[in-house]
Amino acid sequence: MGAGKTTVGQALAERLGWRFVDLDDVVEEQEGRAIEEIFRVRGEASFRQAEKQALLAVLARPDVRCLVLAVGGGAFVQPENAAALQQAGLCVVFLDASPDELRRRCAEQGGRPRPLLGDEHRFRQLYEQRRASYMKADLRVETTGLNAGDTAAAILHNLKIEGA
Repeated sequence: MGAGKTTVGQALAERLGWRFVDLDDVVEEQEGRAIEEIFRVRGEASFRQAEKQALLAVLARPDVRCLVLAVGGGAFVQPENAAALQQAGLCVVFLDASPDELRRRCAEQGGRPRPLLGDEHRFRQLYEQRRASYMKADLRVETTGLNAGDTAAAILHNLKIEGA
């Protein structure tokens, strides 16, 4: 939460001339309800199942190699999802920042409610629980102090994609 998956993903897709897909949007479209409502009414386990189905649907798209996909903070932690991304041969990028920075960004962003934001202790605990999984990504980019454009440029530089 607060890493910039959506804004950086959009900036990266624009530079590459690719489509951008936010997995949360796909889940909401498939389920016909907002994520916070899925959490409230059906619980996190039901949301994770819907998220997995949405991911598999996106990965089956013929244009999957030409899109930037933002997956939620908990999606990559699920072993089946990480395996599906790896099997699809996609490059997974971890947008890293300190828990303090991530909470600050969440507070500034407003917008979409974040069911797992909770209190500060819970947020830090969640970050630490997920960090080991995040570190398995193909690329880690430290985003503290970077805007979306700078972060997208850092990703392209690290992937050795010139002129995008």
